[in-house]
Amino acid sequence: MALLPSHFTVYVAFNFLFVTLPNFTLAVSGSGGSNVLSLLQPYDFLYYSGIRSYFDEEWVKAAELLEKSLLTKESLLRVRRQCHEDCVSAGKEALNKLDSEKGSLWDLWALDWLQQRAECLRFCIGRSVSPAGQLPVSTDIEYEFSSRNPYNFLQVTYYKLEKLQKAASAAHTYFVANPSHLEMRNNIEKYRRMDGVTEEAFQDREFENEKQWVLYDSAIQYEASSDWVQAAEKWKVCVNETLRQMEECRVQCEAASQRLPENRGVDSADGAFEKAAALSLSLLSCRQSCVTQIATRPGRISAQEDFLPSQLEHLHIAQFKAGDISGAVQTLRSLLLFYPSDKDSLDNLQLYFETLGGDTESQGTQPAQEISTYISRSLQEKKLLYFGMENLDFSYTDPDLWTPEDVVPESLREVWRAEKEKINEKIKEGEQQEEVDDSGFFAGGSVPQVGVTITMDDQVLNGTNRVVLDGVMTEKECDKILQLAASAASAGDGYRGRRSPHTPHETFEGLTVLRAVKLAQDGLLNQSDAKLLHELGERARTLLHSYFRSPSGLFVSFTHLVCRSAVAGDQEGRLDLSHPVHVDNCLLEPETKHCWREPPAFIHRDLSGLLYLNDNFDGGELFFTNRDAKTVTARVKPSCGRLVGFSSGPVNPHGVTAVTRGRRCALALWFTKEKLYRDMEREEAEAMWAADGQSVVKKDEEKTEGRNARSQAPKERGKGGRGRVTGGRDEL
Repeated sequence: MALLPSHFTVYVAFNFLFVTLPNFTLAVSGSGGSNVLSLLQPYDFLYYSGIRSYFDEEWVKAAELLEKSLLTKESLLRVRRQCHEDCVSAGKEALNKLDSEKGSLWDLWALDWLQQRAECLRFCIGRSVSPAGQLPVSTDIEYEFSSRNPYNFLQVTYYKLEKLQKAASAAHTYFVANPSHLEMRNNIEKYRRMDGVTEEAFQDREFENEKQWVLYDSAIQYEASSDWVQAAEKWKVCVNETLRQMEECRVQCEAASQRLPENRGVDSADGAFEKAAALSLSLLSCRQSCVTQIATRPGRISAQEDFLPSQLEHLHIAQFKAGDISGAVQTLRSLLLFYPSDKDSLDNLQLYFETLGGDTESQGTQPAQEISTYISRSLQEKKLLYFGMENLDFSYTDPDLWTPEDVVPESLREVWRAEKEKINEKIKEGEQQEEVDDSGFFAGGSVPQVGVTITMDDQVLNGTNRVVLDGVMTEKECDKILQLAASAASAGDGYRGRRSPHTPHETFEGLTVLRAVKLAQDGLLNQSDAKLLHELGERARTLLHSYFRSPSGLFVSFTHLVCRSAVAGDQEGRLDLSHPVHVDNCLLEPETKHCWREPPAFIHRDLSGLLYLNDNFDGGELFFTNRDAKTVTARVKPSCGRLVGFSSGPVNPHGVTAVTRGRRCALALWFTKEKLYRDMEREEAEAMWAADGQSVVKKDEEKTEGRNARSQAPKERGKGGRGRVTGGRDEL
């Protein structure tokens, strides 16, 4: 932290304190007459105790402690909120003196006012919360509760206790924030078919904390059906709820205990004022971060940019189409407070004026007071935060795109512009990158196998780097591999033993090349069938490497023979998929159209393939979508010897329709350009053959390896490097 002249530092500290009103004293216990045992205990301690009981299989105790941890956390937030409301008027008498007193006494009156407020909060919270319960919790605990993991444990606990209604409720609450958790989705389907579980069980227990998203989705649905009156009403309620949630978040920032900043080698009185300023800046930063927190859906990684302004944009359009022109003018003026020079908004305002004709009173409607107050307060905070960045070595990331440039000090504007440009580029990527593929593959190469034909290409499949090749296998080869699957595939292979990993209406069986080789060595399978399974992977690799014109070597990353079978008598009224829409090498967020290339996604995958073995079943079609995971762009029906290949990145989201009758078998294949991520199980299988003096199909990886130096050295992909890959278990 930069050292400033004494009088300047003191002034800045008071200025920050005056605006932020923080509770900058660590919490202490309440009045001496309080019974400590009746006070709220630390909810993180209760949670850890509940987890210990869970793993000790003490189900009754685990349920009690886990529920108590959730209740205690909510009670703590409620106490803070109530105390904040009760203390708002504390120190008003001292505050009034600030306007009347002159000279050097101003600082003393300000300090008196702040002290009264801080003492009020500290005393009020101390009456209901134990000293330990007032301390900040770890970031790990914050993550556990934000990801709703307590409900994950509760679901199992209540199931063990045979309290199915409560188990279903916990499962549903967890799933809302973790929609890609396939096992929980599976469990929910099972609960729906259990006796004693009613529809009321499937309610989100955290609904009150995420109500803005329920309203947001409801408003979008009314828009889609062109019910503009209802849409306008829902958008209005959604805006108000978003503002309310924002205020709630800001209150929690102020009422929560704050850690004192470290003493950066300053032992004089100036150090105390610098700490006070730094603490106040931390509080301001916390308040500003509420924008991101409220704009992030449960279970999502990223916030929706411009969440509040985008709602206002939807609202004024809905009001206009519903005939409420005066309301549309007020909403549009509110939106213009965020973006005063936006051409589209100014054009719309002119259109509304023309529609109103001579109604000058409606034309003069001013922006909503709540929005004006919100922006004014936010700008004051931003000015102080940027001032802290420039003069006090404080770190701050602005969560808003609408921040005016004149708020930012001249010395920081270049960096600020660069950061803003990065955010805008990310938004454009989400909007425009539907057809952009940076995988390095270029569809349209030759097909080096006699009898193989290109049935569907990018144009027919309405996408980028997609192909369907027919004639890759003969009927005899398909029959051999089907017999291999029937005799050797094991239930749940590739899914940690889970027979129905994606849907309870289908069972999965799988077989890897290495396991097939081991079974063949034990005399349980024909060696030729195991070798054929291995060779088919090489055949597909050669075809796709040539067709997609890979500039570097292409290595098999994982091979998995997998069959999914419809559960007899359990198919009526199915609305689920055999495999939900996903992307093979990143985590897809349909709402934002972003795909995050980070674990647990298989970030090393570059090219994907499916080699089908049969067609005597119903359903089971592969389909491609846009990044919204809804707009289907192409469908592919399986048949013997049909190979589907596509780049594994975000231009190719895909899923599989429900298999409603019969058994669908295919060889799932993934390929990588990096030798580091090759499938070591295949090499182990080849080594076993070689040890027995048997020949195997020689791969030409080393021949192609030298085409590009990129394949010679391993490097990190995504956020961190990975060790050798011995198996990826995420089927197509």
